[in-house]
Amino acid sequence: MTEQELLLDCLQRLNRQPVADMLTGSMASNAWGIPRPTHDLDFVVQLPPGQIRGCVEAFRSDGYYLDEAVIRSAYHPPHQFNATHIPSALKVDFWILQAHAFEREMFQRRVKDFWLGETVWLATAEDVVLHKVYWHQLTPSERQPGDVAVGVAVQRGNLDETDLRHRANESGVTGELNRALSGALRPQHT
Repeated sequence: MTEQELLLDCLQRLNRQPVADMLTGSMASNAWGIPRPTHDLDFVVQLPPGQIRGCVEAFRSDGYYLDEAVIRSAYHPPHQFNATHIPSALKVDFWILQAHAFEREMFQRRVKDFWLGETVWLATAEDVVLHKVYWHQLTPSERQPGDVAVGVAVQRGNLDETDLRHRANESGVTGELNRALSGALRPQHT
């Protein structure tokens, strides 16, 4: 199974469930920037406890491993669980939507699109940029600033920079965002 096939399969499974979701992470970054390989998918899900069983059943077949007990534990930090497609070793990370204002607002701003014939709810370009800047502060890596630089370069002129700067100030990531918006943060590969 390729990443694209995994994405299509997950979208089909999620779209049959009464669970609100949003694609984030590298795949969302690819949508707003320049595609690069990724080894997993990231979804934020609004998953009430009463819908856990349906989520497990949706992914239980066709070579997926998903543990219901792990999902239940995801209502506590780090608020994450995953499904692994055993034959391909590809992983889908699910993040439980939190009550934090930034995450709720990001979820409310998500945009609806159609990929591969399926509905996908996608984080906005601004939210992807800001979220990657924020995550780079928490867990530094070479990929996060690269994704930010590519997203800013590709979306130049389309980003709401005033809103981005305001939210970056609230999140404490103004310096890194300013570097990206000024062009000082450069993509590694274009």
